[in-house]
Amino acid sequence: MSLFKENPFGHILFVKKWLIRLLGVATHRRFRGWNELQIEGSDIIKNLPETNVLFISNHQTYFADVIAMLHVFNASLKGRLDSIKNVGYLWNPKLNIYYVAAKETMKSGLLPKIFAYTGSISIERTWRAKGQDVNRQVKMSDISNIKKALDDGWVITFPQGTTTPFKPIRKGTAHIIKSCQPIVVPIVIDGFRRSFDKKGLRVKKKNIYQSMEIKAPLEIDYENDSIQDIVEKIEYAIEQHPSFLKVVPQEDLLEKERLNKELRDWDGY
Repeated sequence: MSLFKENPFGHILFVKKWLIRLLGVATHRRFRGWNELQIEGSDIIKNLPETNVLFISNHQTYFADVIAMLHVFNASLKGRLDSIKNVGYLWNPKLNIYYVAAKETMKSGLLPKIFAYTGSISIERTWRAKGQDVNRQVKMSDISNIKKALDDGWVITFPQGTTTPFKPIRKGTAHIIKSCQPIVVPIVIDGFRRSFDKKGLRVKKKNIYQSMEIKAPLEIDYENDSIQDIVEKIEYAIEQHPSFLKVVPQEDLLEKERLNKELRDWDGY
């Protein structure tokens, strides 16, 4: 690899590699030490193609969710199935992994700006800005950047666009799926909002059960499935359909109510 080779977004890959290495070492104990991340289905990762893969997931913290996925993806590609034992799997990380994040979040401080260099596709939310509800048009450059990232590699997105559970799926994700026809891999995470603060930077509690389930790719008829069909498939796949409220533990419902109250003050994603 040339020392100054860049990805399609102008990020120098040598710099990105070292940032991922350093951040990976710094965060490893958060998922294997203070808290133990239970992983299921990571064998699916190693069989995916190099490009045009879209990961969809529920969302519990701003940063810890993505960091955990980067650990699990790279560990799986190095043959560590359902395990992130020995952080050496990050010595040569996969560099064409991207994640969709709110522009205002990724510009909110020095650390988010550093995180952004590791693969953020920063977009302007059309429904919320600076803690206020808004209604603005989708920027075509944001859509183009997501397509560019899919052409180059893998993209992680959180189709609810918020860390508050059971919020509606944003139809923009379904439009991207129908347009780009990627392989869509659902991920369901749990325990992150109990072990981390809302930003996912500070460990709030230790010895919390954290889990990540990677499911088989969705079966999607790109030609005949409607946008609503795809939205519903996403809801069920990431276990955010309203029917799942019936089986959510009481402590999670209380946490959902707390997050809804917090959202009224500021929702940074």
